[in-house]
Amino acid sequence: MQDLTVSLEDRPGTLADLGEALGKAGINIEGLTAVSSEGRAIVHVLVEDAAAARAALEGAGVKVEGEAEPMISELPSDQVDRPGAIGAMARAMADAGVNIQVVYLATKNRAVAVTSDNAKARQALGM
Repeated sequence: MQDLTVSLEDRPGTLADLGEALGKAGINIEGLTAVSSEGRAIVHVLVEDAAAARAALEGAGVKVEGEAEPMISELPSDQVDRPGAIGAMARAMADAGVNIQVVYLATKNRAVAVTSDNAKARQALGM
């Protein structure tokens, strides 16, 4: 799985363009987060086949800004769906000197994180 960073204009229809381009190419969106500010939207899309997704998006005029290998956890919901869970995980990574660049939830009850050092982050979390 790969996390693609996509830049969109902050206007109606641009997220639809992204979704339609991936859908037409047969690419499933495994996870997604988006934030808009000052006329742009930064979107992170989790996909199986990054090369195919990139080709589909760029073919539709959607700008792919970057690609990263994310950490994906499939922890039982009782470990992550409780008050304080994100604080404890983020603190463990911070104490290990790992910066969390992006974090979001994905399909199938998965958490996705793009970090400055996945190996150190996994060690800090006991993964």
